[in-house]
Amino acid sequence: MPGTLKVYGASISYYTGKLEGYLRYKEIPYEFVPFNRKIMSMLSRQTGTSQMPAVELPDGRFMTDTTPMIDFLESAYPEPSVIPPEPVQGFMTRLVEDYAEEWLWRPAMHYRWSYRKDALLLSRKIVDEIMPDIPLPGLVKRWMIRRRQHGGWVRGDGVTSETWDHVEGSYLKTLDQLEAIFASRPYLLGEAPTLADFGFFASIFRHFSQDPTASDIMRVRAPHVFEWQARLWNERSSRLSSPTLLSGIPEDWGPILDEIGSAYLPYLCDNARAWKAGEKQHTVEIQGVTYRKLPTSQYRVWCLERLQAHFRNLPKEVQPQARARLESHGCWEPLFRIQKPDSRYDEEHQVPFRGRKVHYQNAH
Repeated sequence: MPGTLKVYGASISYYTGKLEGYLRYKEIPYEFVPFNRKIMSMLSRQTGTSQMPAVELPDGRFMTDTTPMIDFLESAYPEPSVIPPEPVQGFMTRLVEDYAEEWLWRPAMHYRWSYRKDALLLSRKIVDEIMPDIPLPGLVKRWMIRRRQHGGWVRGDGVTSETWDHVEGSYLKTLDQLEAIFASRPYLLGEAPTLADFGFFASIFRHFSQDPTASDIMRVRAPHVFEWQARLWNERSSRLSSPTLLSGIPEDWGPILDEIGSAYLPYLCDNARAWKAGEKQHTVEIQGVTYRKLPTSQYRVWCLERLQAHFRNLPKEVQPQARARLESHGCWEPLFRIQKPDSRYDEEHQVPFRGRKVHYQNAH
């Protein structure tokens, strides 16, 4: 697929940073095109959604949604693959990537919009980059952004006085888990990044490492994580000479898998239950903390559906090994608690070439 991709996004965007990190590592040529109202309108016509990032291929087709986009690009640029060829490693990498980018969304939004100095800084950046042509005073535009972001992606996503400490705890635990890993090796599975690294990169690069409050915490608590995100941004596959990956699933992934089993997969199950029941909001208890009136997400029903499909697609002879590891971390039962999630999200199997209105991925 010769030619240069066009990446439509924002320089502070969670998912844009994830995709750019991947493209830079794979050395896939691209041109970054900043979002503005005109671009958003064009993308809405082309893809059915204005979510970022969107990619325009050299042949004129448009793509959205970073994980399916990476799957497509892996088929077009297969070497070096970011998905380990060993089947169990490949599945676990997908599981961790899905958890990292979806579950850490809430603390990333919280730290950006709940703390005044962060909200003031980021609202200015958004207005300056994306909204310069809107004929309103800057003060008004920045206030509107802060109000919208906090209302929609913090308070509207279950962050309250009741859940505040738990939300922040998910970030602090992530730092501790990753610090233990990156103190001993450069990437999650060894000498080269995998899809799991890019899953964590989404929140850590554009939010936690750059937003003032979360960044202050990271530099003191997890300096190896701070170093990792800069290393990954600067990494190029051509510079790595025959990198090796660890065999199997490292024991130091255990705390991450424990968190997936006790927090993320139970959340996906309750979200899927609410979707099947036609509930627009749902209340769920996670690790003893009650989250009330969470928006029910069709996209995250699809996440559960895809994880189940990835497991079922494993060769039969390795499924017992994968199941045993999942069971040891409390992941197996919630992964298949909802036997038929029935998301109806991509019934025509067109993703990433047909957009969906997944509004939470538009936020910054």
